[in-house]
This record gives sequence, structure tokens and C-alpha cells, in this order.
Amino acid sequence: MNDPALDIPGLPEVAEHEMPAMAEPSPDEPSLANMMPASSPEASSPLIGSVPRISIQAFCQTQETAAIIDAASKDRRLSRAQTSVQLGGIVAASQYFTQAPTPNLLIVESSSQREAMMAELGQLAGACDPGTKVIVVGHLNDVILYRELMREGVSEYIVAPISQLQIIESISNLYNDPEAAPVGRVITFVGARGGSGSSTLAHNIGWTISEHQGENVVIADLDLPFGTAGLNFNQDPPQGIAEALSSPDRMDEVLLERLLTRCTDRLSLFAAPGAIDRDYEFDAEALDSIIEVVRHNVPTVVIDLPHVWTPWAKKVLLGADEIVITAVPELASLRNAKNLVDTAKAARPNDFEPRLILNQVGVPKRPEIAPQDFTKALDVEPTLIIPYDPQLFGTAANNGQMIEEVAQNSKITEGIRYLASQLCGRQEPPKEQKSLLGPLLGKFSFRKEAS
Repeated sequence: MNDPALDIPGLPEVAEHEMPAMAEPSPDEPSLANMMPASSPEASSPLIGSVPRISIQAFCQTQETAAIIDAASKDRRLSRAQTSVQLGGIVAASQYFTQAPTPNLLIVESSSQREAMMAELGQLAGACDPGTKVIVVGHLNDVILYRELMREGVSEYIVAPISQLQIIESISNLYNDPEAAPVGRVITFVGARGGSGSSTLAHNIGWTISEHQGENVVIADLDLPFGTAGLNFNQDPPQGIAEALSSPDRMDEVLLERLLTRCTDRLSLFAAPGAIDRDYEFDAEALDSIIEVVRHNVPTVVIDLPHVWTPWAKKVLLGADEIVITAVPELASLRNAKNLVDTAKAARPNDFEPRLILNQVGVPKRPEIAPQDFTKALDVEPTLIIPYDPQLFGTAANNGQMIEEVAQNSKITEGIRYLASQLCGRQEPPKEQKSLLGPLLGKFSFRKEAS
């Protein structure tokens, strides 16, 4: 392109009167790239449950351990806990708690040898209230020490140096029953702007997970006045999430079952009323408590988040296990997507990066930002690039059907299946690997060289 770049840092140039150079996908063929970040902190970890409203105090010997625990306390899974961190180790803790009640969980660090550490903990035990859980961070990789600590009632022993995810998981395991069914994974879809197709993708992914992954799924439509989940599944539910938000304190498994609308054996809707005859006002804590009930009853919760930025929307987005951002290749969408990605990365250092879906690519006569430029500005590789196909998506929407029900063998359907498997932690590539998994940037550079 010959036009000068926009004078905004980080944004690519956009031609004013011509389509930018880009790979032209066929109407039914999406491109897939870099589905799972190999360095993702949770790539090989089980789903970590949230910690209830407890008090945590940590007495560390080293600045490094103190910094790690302080950073971990800001993680979304520890957001309900009240955490304080100070230096001094076991000795300081023993002195402090002779005059103060002990917290629900006490974390202490010691660099002492086995006998000295056991003596220090013996003094601390005399100052601890009954019921206090204790995690010891030590510098000895000693099986005998570990057995003695467990025998004396210590809840967990971790060998330094520790990581944020390690301390988060250790705390979570103390307050989540390992024998109980695991909490469900929450996947939140949000559009970089209105009309990007985020809701359509959320509904199709939820349906695909239930059909092809065999998991029970609840789709929660949080766009109360204008939500389309009921329309997309050809349902007219008499009640749904608005009734739950009107009395969140009553929310339990029995009420949840009454409020859900069953679409298939494995898929249910927590539908929005889709009416503007009343105002919808609720706080973030009420919605959070409802989502917690849902996720304790089904393996997968898909949240269709409207394009708004309120305290409750921010809390839902940043509290999800997976974030999927749907954008279209234009400037406003790029700016909003970058803001969402940057906010999520800063607030969630121990989670997957947000996944980017680039939708409606290749609209005739519309100037577009080339996918490789979009990727460069966001520093996130797109998981899925979906071409503009108004016939397929319009037919599905008007019939109250999913994309696969309209075009079972299309490449777009295959791409949606692949994304669904990725969000469930499955790593199988699609069958036609060559046509779908070729490196996007390689394709673009080849075209430029050829031209």
C-alpha cells in the first residue's frame, strides 16, 4: 500500500480506497493458526477452583517468596480471599499470633534444617487457633521432613522456589474437595464491537461442545434486553437468567433446573428475556454467585457477554477460564480488541491468553485491515479466521439452527468444531490439516513475493 500509516502507535496502515493485500479465503473455508499457546501457564494443569472468602496471612523469609505470594493473591481465583504478606518467617508468625487471632490459612517460610524447622513449628502450634490450615514453604527437598510435617497436621509443604500458579493451586486444593466433581469451565465470548458475530459463535460453540465433546453445557445469555440465544435455538423460554438475578440469594441447584431451558439432552439455555419493558440493574457479586452455582452443576458454561463495559461485565470477562474475543477487520474493532487483550493479559498473568476470532473477512468492496497486520498490532495470533458468508449465517439465524445443521461438511463447520475441541482442552487437529493449519503469515508473504 502506498498510503501513509495512521499516526497512532501500534496500528497498521489501512488503504482508503482499495482492499489491502490479504489472503482471500473461499466462502466456506476458514483458516486456523496457533490454536494453543505452548507456553500457556495452564497448558498442562487441571482446572483450578476459586477459593472462598477466607483470610490468608503469609510470613516469608525471602523477598522473592513474598513477592510471589503477593502477586498470586491478585489472581482471579483468590479474589475473594483477604491476603496479607509480611517478612519474618515462622519466628515472626509465632510472636505475632500470641496477641492476635490466627487466619483461616497461614503460610510460613523457613530455610531451617529439619530439626530446627520442627521446633519452630512446635512453637507456632501453641499460638495457632484450632482449625487454622498451615502451608509451609521450605528450602529442603526432604521426604522425611514432609512426612513429619504431615503427621504434625501441616496442610501442605512446598519446596522453594515457588511459582504463582503453584501457590494458587495449593491453596485451592485445601478448600475444594478432591473427591467432589470438578467445577465447570467458564468460557466467555465478547465482541470487539457490536455486530462482530460473537453471540453467533458463542451459541455455535456451546452446541458443538455438547454434540461432539459429549459434555453438558449451559449457555448464559447476559444481553438481557436484546439477547438472541432463544431465537438462535428456536426457543421461547418463559423464564431465565433475569429471574435468577432478581433474587440471587435463592439460587441453588433446584431453582437453576427450573430456570434453564433444555434444547437437547446435553444443552440448556440460561436465556435472556429479550424485552425492553423494564430496566435491568444488578451488581457484579450477584451475577458472580449465580455463575458459581451454574459451574458447580455442569462441566461447561458458555457466557454470551454483550458489548458493554460495566463493573459486572468486567468481572465476568476477567473471571472466566477462557476468553474468546471476536473482531472484524476494521479500525474500531482493532482498537477495541487491543484494549480487551491488553486488559486481560495484565489482569490474568496465570491464565491462557485471550483467543482471537477474526470474523466476516472478505466483505466485497470494504477496505479491510489485513489479518497479518491485525495480528501484529494485537500480538495475538488468531485462533480462527472466518470468511464473510452471509448466505450460510443468515440461513442459520433465520431458521433457528446452528451452522453445522445448515452446512454439515463446510470448512466453517470444521473450524468451529476445532475451536470447540480446543476450548475443552482437546488437542486433536482437524482432518484436513494442510488446508486448515497452514501458517497464515507464510501464505501472506508468499502472495506478496509472487506479486
